[in-house]
Amino acid sequence: MKLRKIINPWLGMQEYNCYGCCPDNPIGAHMRFYEEGDDIVSVWQPGKNFQSWKDTLHGGVQATLLDEVCGWVVFHKLQTAGVTAKMDIRYRKPVSLSQPYILLRGRVKETKRNVVIVVGEIWSADGVLLAECECTYFTFPQKDAQEKMGYVPSQAAEEEVSLEDIIG
Repeated sequence: MKLRKIINPWLGMQEYNCYGCCPDNPIGAHMRFYEEGDDIVSVWQPGKNFQSWKDTLHGGVQATLLDEVCGWVVFHKLQTAGVTAKMDIRYRKPVSLSQPYILLRGRVKETKRNVVIVVGEIWSADGVLLAECECTYFTFPQKDAQEKMGYVPSQAAEEEVSLEDIIG
């Protein structure tokens, strides 16, 4: 798996404190994103503070992670901003907190004018599909996204990295 890191365009921006992706949010998820073909990917290690039942990632946290990876599909692949209008999730298997990481994936399924359907998935470290979703986003013209929502176009780094590089 060869990935290109997406450079977070909001780093250093005043009032940027996204729960999902801001590295400076003290209680945030600190997600980072990568591009792999048509997919946006995030590798994430849940801590015990995200637990629901013993050794299980809370379903609401799973929903947040899925919404975030799907949102980055809109930001990076469509180069605009959007808002989540609807999210349907199927929890397939418990997400263990003791695995070394989980892999989140998102991709565009369908686009109709300003409505985009994005598919998101959570995979275990050993390649088992744990949860999946379909998110419906209302997107904004890029000019409106920039002027009214503070959207800044994102770019991917030129060099490729492997999953092993990311997880160390």
